[in-house]
Amino acid sequence: MRFRKPLAADGPAITALIAACPPLDRNSRYCNLLQCEHFADHCIVAEKAGRIVGWVSGYRPPSEPEAFFVWQVAVATEGRGKQLASRMISALLARPAQRDATHLLTTITEDNQASWGLFRGLARDWNAPLRRSALFERETHFAGAHATEFLARIGPIDRKTIHEKRG
Repeated sequence: MRFRKPLAADGPAITALIAACPPLDRNSRYCNLLQCEHFADHCIVAEKAGRIVGWVSGYRPPSEPEAFFVWQVAVATEGRGKQLASRMISALLARPAQRDATHLLTTITEDNQASWGLFRGLARDWNAPLRRSALFERETHFAGAHATEFLARIGPIDRKTIHEKRG
């Protein structure tokens, strides 16, 4: 398994991977291309035998520069059960672009147990607290068309602990 920064040419494969990973939102192809092009330092692909089997997109929120926000995590069926998602997130946090991040953020719907398991596991492995609060409400922000998104906030995180867990 090889981890690397995404390239714009990876856009179609990333779009297909996301589509194969419900309940992930299917962002536009253009959005995926922009993430690969403009946010490559904050995104990662896992490649096996030349095929993309994992994707994590993220960014540094301008209003909270000490944080790293994980936007989307997608892992192909053959990559599941191998801690691929947590390994990709740890690799992203080890990059220079995230060097000073002290908190990891994401949003998760109540029913997405796979994502809750991933982020609870990261918090446990990193010995960091995970705080949860409603961020985008079903009625207020989505006009009833999407479930409430809860903010999961892990931190402060200790880089030494993350490095030890990466091996």
